[in-house]
Amino acid sequence: MSDSPSNPPPPAGPSRADYVVVARRYRPQVFEDLIGQEHVARALSNAIATNRVGHAYLFTGARGVGKTSAARIFAKALNCQSGPGAVPCNRCEICQSISSGDDVDVLEIDGASNRGIDEIRQLRQNVNIRPSRARLKIYIIDEVHMLTREAFNALLKTLEEPPEHVKFFFCTTDPNKIPVTILSRCQRFDFAGIQTGSIAARLGQIVAAEGVSAEPEALEVLARRAAGSMRDGQSLLEQLLAFAPERIALADVHGMLGTAGETRLAQLVARLAARDVAGALTELDAALIEGVDVGLLLEQLFGYLRDCMAAVVGCPGDMLLYASPGSRDQVAATGKQLGLHTLLAMMQILDHALARIRQSTQARILAELAIARICTLEDLDELPALIARLEGRAASASPSTRPMPVGPGHAAAASAASADRPASADPTAGAGPGDVPPDAPPHAGAVLALTPETATEVWSRVAAQCPGLVGENAKQFDRVATPAPNRLVVFFKPGYTFQKSACQRPERVAQFQQRLAQVTGQNVTVEFRLDGPEPSDAEPTSARPRPANPSQRLLEVAEHPLVRRAGELFGAEPTRVTEPPKRPPT
Repeated sequence: MSDSPSNPPPPAGPSRADYVVVARRYRPQVFEDLIGQEHVARALSNAIATNRVGHAYLFTGARGVGKTSAARIFAKALNCQSGPGAVPCNRCEICQSISSGDDVDVLEIDGASNRGIDEIRQLRQNVNIRPSRARLKIYIIDEVHMLTREAFNALLKTLEEPPEHVKFFFCTTDPNKIPVTILSRCQRFDFAGIQTGSIAARLGQIVAAEGVSAEPEALEVLARRAAGSMRDGQSLLEQLLAFAPERIALADVHGMLGTAGETRLAQLVARLAARDVAGALTELDAALIEGVDVGLLLEQLFGYLRDCMAAVVGCPGDMLLYASPGSRDQVAATGKQLGLHTLLAMMQILDHALARIRQSTQARILAELAIARICTLEDLDELPALIARLEGRAASASPSTRPMPVGPGHAAAASAASADRPASADPTAGAGPGDVPPDAPPHAGAVLALTPETATEVWSRVAAQCPGLVGENAKQFDRVATPAPNRLVVFFKPGYTFQKSACQRPERVAQFQQRLAQVTGQNVTVEFRLDGPEPSDAEPTSARPRPANPSQRLLEVAEHPLVRRAGELFGAEPTRVTEPPKRPPT
């Protein structure tokens, strides 16, 4: 198409055919250009200066932090015609060909597409061939963790003892997938995520070099969105340069990314802090109408609350990662208003919502659900004060009303203490699994005097108040008697030895006497007996007949010492008994 008045010429700059993206045009060319990786640059520079260059290096880190760029710079520094030196000249033919990826002696291999054993076998054959023009033959294998296990095994021997003219530079985002046999043969350097301020500063340099003006706030938002990756930040800038080729404003960034502006975000947070469900949902709707992505909005809100949390616990201002410098006072005030515990609960709700949104087509509804839940949260920072008040009341309670554990050696003390305590007092016995707290209300709220005529009803009420195995054992009685005032004797049939033994355990006796005091309004002692003769201790347990009733068998098993101990440890009760299969007679 010819240039005519109706078709003005394209703007000045690289031609369309020769255009190179920003991330490649502004790639680091010397170690000093590795932003945020000063420790790596210093170590590699010193290795060259002191002639301590190893044969294999492993560069690990997230995407876009400079791993492959560092490998190229290292290769140029070793093969530069004016070197080797820590600073390559970047003017000689070797440096320029390495920078463009066309050098015949510096081979860049993609581990994802050359991951098989056949490719590694070919590499092993080629390593013995000396470099054509440079000092060293260098293999840069990107995403080396993608190699197969067989390929790694084939590489082991060559990697351990390569020819003197060969160096290996491995780059990976997932070092955990690399066999330890490979890791032990490499010098490892971990590349850190790049700070937001460093990314913003570099983007500012690129914008100035491109002849475009940009608001500092806009570059700050781009840098935060890059999340520690310089290449991601440069790719976003590439899009923005096409979106706003002359001047980059903050509104342009939010419009391109689909994020909310600080004003909209602050208004939403204010509605959440005021527990205004309708207002918060209205702010969410207004943001969506403006073109904000609902998932990105929740991510922004999550980051905002994170900064509020950092401000509440007293972190310095440079640790507020998501708030702009002009909004840090507002962030601190919001954090103080909400409190730490409430902020933590809000962030947990948002985290759960974000995880669900990634797997759902109902992103808006899930976001509205999360916002409604946040607005209905109580002030959780009041809980510690409330708990402290409750603990203070418990500590100030009189000794006569504090719980008193009753075990085998405390039954007599518990009985004596109950004689001096009014009917409303109810000390806690050392109850086993399934026991009822001794402060349970008396049956029907009425007092039934203990007489020979009411003895059966009194004991039935006591047994009914005790659920679980305690109550089941107590309900198996045959008859009751009152041989003396304030004394109750509970009789079991001759075959109910286990029920009787269970009820007369000291801690259970103390419990029953407490219940009797609630039912009768008097201090009553209780005793358990069998209607027939007691079984002889000399008679082996295995010789005694097992009860045919499943309930009785369950109660028998529940009183076994091992079962009782297990119940005390784990707070459990047996629910059924499975008898072992009978062996056929031999």
